[in-house]
Amino acid sequence: MTLIEHLEELRSRLIISMGSVAVGAVGGWFLYDPVIRLLREPYCDVVNSMPVSQRPPAGCDFIFLGAIDAFVIKLKVVAFIGLFIALPIVLYQLWAFIVPGLTSRERKLAIPFVASSVILFALGAVIAYVTLPRGLEFLLGFGGQHIQAVLGAKEFIGFIMIMILAFGVSFEFPLLLIFLSGIGLVSSRQMRSWRRYVVVIIAIVAAVITPSQDPYTMLAMMGPMVMLYEGAILVTRLMKK
Repeated sequence: MTLIEHLEELRSRLIISMGSVAVGAVGGWFLYDPVIRLLREPYCDVVNSMPVSQRPPAGCDFIFLGAIDAFVIKLKVVAFIGLFIALPIVLYQLWAFIVPGLTSRERKLAIPFVASSVILFALGAVIAYVTLPRGLEFLLGFGGQHIQAVLGAKEFIGFIMIMILAFGVSFEFPLLLIFLSGIGLVSSRQMRSWRRYVVVIIAIVAAVITPSQDPYTMLAMMGPMVMLYEGAILVTRLMKK
C-alpha cells in the first residue's frame, strides 16, 4: 500500500471507531443515571465514614456552579460510556489497521487480542473503582477538621474518568510487550533481564499517571502491573520467543 492508501485506510478506521462511539453514546444516554449513582457510591462511603462535624453540607451529593455545567457533565459521562461500550470495535479497528504488516498466522490473533484488551481494560477500571474510596479518604483527610469538602460534580466526575482511563490504558502494557515479542523486537530473556528496571519504571509511572497520587492508588496500579509484566514474560516463553 502507498502512503496515501495507508492514510485513507486510517481515515476509514477512525470514522468507524468514532461512529461506534457515537452509537454507544446513544445507549450511554439512557445509562447516565445508573452510572452516576455508581460513580457516587465511593464518595458516599467516604462521607459516611467521616465524623458528623466534618461531613460536607451537601452530604454526598455533588454541586455545580455554572449554568451549563450539568449539560457538560452529562455529555462527558455519556461520551465516556459510549467509549466503553464501543471499546471492542475500536480495538478491532486498531488491529485491522496493523494487520497488513503481519503474517497470516499473526492475523489469526485478532480475536484473542481484542478479547484480552477488553478484559485488561475492564480489570484496570474495576481496580481503579475499588481503590477510589481509600484514595479519596486519604486526600480529603488533609484539610483537617475545620475545612469541609464540597466537591463540584464536573471536577469529581472528570477525576474519576481520568483515573479509570489511566488504569485501563496502563493494564494494556503486557499486550504491547507480547506484540513486540511476537514481531521479534524483544525476547523473554531480555524482559527477564530488564525486570528490576521495569519495576522502578512502573513505580514512577504509577506515581505520575494516577490523578490522586496517593500511596493507595499508586500501589493498586503498581502491584497488578508488575504481575502483568511477569505474565507477559511467561506468555512470551510459551511462545518460544
